[in-house]
Amino acid sequence: MRVALPVVAILLAAACGQQAARNSLPGIGPAVSQGAQRASAPGAPAGAISRLLGGGKISHVVIVIQENRTTDNLFNGLPGADTVQAGSDSTGGLIKLQPEPLTAQFDVDHEHAAFEVAFNGGKLNGFNLERSACRGGRHHCPRAFSRAYSYVPHKGIEPYFDLAKTYAFGDRMFQTNEGPSFPAHQYLLSGTSTIAQGSPERASENPFGPHQQFTGGCDSSQGSLVLTINAKGSENEEVYPCFDRPALTDLIEAKSLSWRYYQAHGGAGLWNAPDAIRHIRFSPQYSTDVIHPPSQFLADVARGSLANVTWVTPTARASDHAGITDGSGPSWVAAVVNAVGKSSFWKSTAILVTWDDWGGWYDHVQPPQYDAYELGFRVPLIIISPYSKRHFVSHKQYEFGSILKFAEHALGLPTLGATDIRSDDLSDCFNFLAPAAPFREVSAPLPASYFLKQPPSDESSPDDDF
Repeated sequence: MRVALPVVAILLAAACGQQAARNSLPGIGPAVSQGAQRASAPGAPAGAISRLLGGGKISHVVIVIQENRTTDNLFNGLPGADTVQAGSDSTGGLIKLQPEPLTAQFDVDHEHAAFEVAFNGGKLNGFNLERSACRGGRHHCPRAFSRAYSYVPHKGIEPYFDLAKTYAFGDRMFQTNEGPSFPAHQYLLSGTSTIAQGSPERASENPFGPHQQFTGGCDSSQGSLVLTINAKGSENEEVYPCFDRPALTDLIEAKSLSWRYYQAHGGAGLWNAPDAIRHIRFSPQYSTDVIHPPSQFLADVARGSLANVTWVTPTARASDHAGITDGSGPSWVAAVVNAVGKSSFWKSTAILVTWDDWGGWYDHVQPPQYDAYELGFRVPLIIISPYSKRHFVSHKQYEFGSILKFAEHALGLPTLGATDIRSDDLSDCFNFLAPAAPFREVSAPLPASYFLKQPPSDESSPDDDF
């Protein structure tokens, strides 16, 4: 049943006018409005809110997570999006963004401390002070310029631009946390990185093992530790990187729906978010619903299997992570989209493509500061669906909780009670009153068969803080 347009307007106004009582949630800062707070309005009919996001038209949500890029870095010049070609540095100068391929052999620091340096109290002029490291020897190092001030030329990432120009793109999507991949992936699964339900401490960095190797999760070697951050912004505690708190998977299972999480390998890993939540890791569902390698997603969809909510993380080679990727990320994402688009699932699916952290790259838009660890810099977001608005750029404020909130509203789930409460639900990127648009295959340099033939990843923790 469709809701008449005047009723839709009334419901949206009611939802936007409500502010969630978030001060009682440990580790989550005070509410900030600016039109981005679309919490589920107390007393608003759940079915009416659901109809705003399709009324059952969407029964599959696919969350594709790539690595370490900002909007200014990866989608510079996207028509309609807010991007710039130069940025301020700590000397008061203006640095022109330099073209660097996706496969550039250097990486920029993206620890929490690096965020603080680049953010510089809201001036956004400290990116030139971030540390950086070259890969593959000195002869591979780039020209002598502040490496964070870079953008990826369009020609090397055409599938990304084709998707962003065809469907909807969010140019005010902020990474929720101010740090690297491990906590970012926790936010994308459970809306927070708190170490336990009700704790004020949040995992804030990538965990280290006893031999200084990167690790993460309940399969981490004994002696592995991750730094945490408290409400005052102090990183002075370390804990084993295995937590227990609610996740979106709990809401999915409670409604007898299905979920899957595709990752590069089993066990410990910075990008293997379910492995770090104890009740998921040691549940029967872990062996059936946490699947590797990621290319199995392509095979599963081809045989007619797609969960109600799916997370798809990449291998190191297809990740877009600077200094690690081989440049196949755009083709990999195209393969994921094409698999769904050419299947019977297209008319019931929304594919949300984002990047887990800023990777140290320059971005010119100041993120709102909710507390000592939220929000981080912009990351790209592409919203792909037969009901996505076409050729549309949204300027509404989103964060990782927006992805969770969309899934909650589209599938009729209750709220997780974390950062999803304050987040916008992405509904302005859709038009569910229009008929489902037919799928147009995304062209890419590498076909899906390339990824199906790749050997399993041998990198247990491909990410790092550089």
